[in-house]
Amino acid sequence: MNRKKSTRAASLGALLLVLLVLPLFVTQPYLIHILIMIGINVLLATSLRFIATSGQLSLAHAGMMSVGAYTSALLVMKGGLSVWIAMPLAGIAAMILAVLVGFPFVRLKGIYFTMVTLFLSEFIRLIAQQWKGLTGGPSGILDIPRPGAIAIPGLFNVDFASKADYYYFILILVLVCLLLLYALESSRIGMTLSSVRQSDSLAESLGMDAAGFRVLAFGIGCFFAGVSGAFYVHYLSAANPDSFGFLLSTYVLMYMVVGGMRRFSGPIIGAVILTIVPEVAGGLREYEPFVFAAILLLIIFFLRDGVVSLPERIRRAKKEAATRLESKA
Repeated sequence: MNRKKSTRAASLGALLLVLLVLPLFVTQPYLIHILIMIGINVLLATSLRFIATSGQLSLAHAGMMSVGAYTSALLVMKGGLSVWIAMPLAGIAAMILAVLVGFPFVRLKGIYFTMVTLFLSEFIRLIAQQWKGLTGGPSGILDIPRPGAIAIPGLFNVDFASKADYYYFILILVLVCLLLLYALESSRIGMTLSSVRQSDSLAESLGMDAAGFRVLAFGIGCFFAGVSGAFYVHYLSAANPDSFGFLLSTYVLMYMVVGGMRRFSGPIIGAVILTIVPEVAGGLREYEPFVFAAILLLIIFFLRDGVVSLPERIRRAKKEAATRLESKA
């Protein structure tokens, strides 16, 4: 077990080192942009998985990302706050809305809760589209300020004038958020959410507030969606309601399912694969929803636990093949 942990730690360390030096070798702005979008999608997919650990499936991530995006943009442009203060406040705004919505609807289960979150996401998008005085309506908000410079004399000066600066920003943000989500899942909160997912009636009989923990999971997951939305608009310097539509929520769900919901690394792998696939496919970009749907169907039929389960499936197949050969011999 110790050797396994050491190997995993070494692998993670090597991966982190590769991610840190990647911009030194990948210098094309468009490729760095893809890496940044991978970071955003990883954060969205892993935070959605945290909600799923409570047994609820949400399609509100696009809407909560929109809340974070517009909140941060307006706090900076109209409230005069720093981006560094506005971004966490944007996440808190999304979390508060999620909690307010979660309490009346949290007792809904399965497809009913999913439909409510879908309607919520679309409702938020329509508000952003119609409230021209606040959000700019269909045109959105332009010229959103970038984060303030970070400088230590004699060491470094990060002014966010290049995509590489944003790459390191999202890398640090994703690493911090992943550590927080992993710590929460490994804590008593995570164990309680797992119990609620397996049987909420049994959890309640043991004194657990199943509804309260579901609301907590929904709020925490939406907090990270709000933060990712805030980063997104400060990176692109624009916010548009069409960027946070139904397809985005669907794609985030696909990242999680294709990668695998049962392991923490599953949504990360799914987000990486499905962010890269449209770029590699090139001419198939206009058919992206159909490509994603085809991949999802293949995963459902052949890899029910997602891509993350593939190595284990291969090892099991090899073991079974070896056993059959031994029995024949």
